[in-house]
Amino acid sequence: MGLIQIRDVPEDVHRMLKVRAAAAGTSLSEYVLREVTRAARAPTPEELDARLAARGGAGVTTADILDARDNGRRE
Repeated sequence: MGLIQIRDVPEDVHRMLKVRAAAAGTSLSEYVLREVTRAARAPTPEELDARLAARGGAGVTTADILDARDNGRRE
């Protein structure tokens, strides 16, 4: 397992992380590890764009969606 050290964390950020860790019933280290893991596993906006581009278009235009919405309101 790797080691990460973060320097120069602003005091207010450090304090907030400690408060959140305590509220979660974990140590600061455990809390930060959980948050970093969650952030690393979540796709970036660029990764999401690439996934969507790889799927191809849905064949529905914005005009189609707006027409369907408007037709639904008329019914």
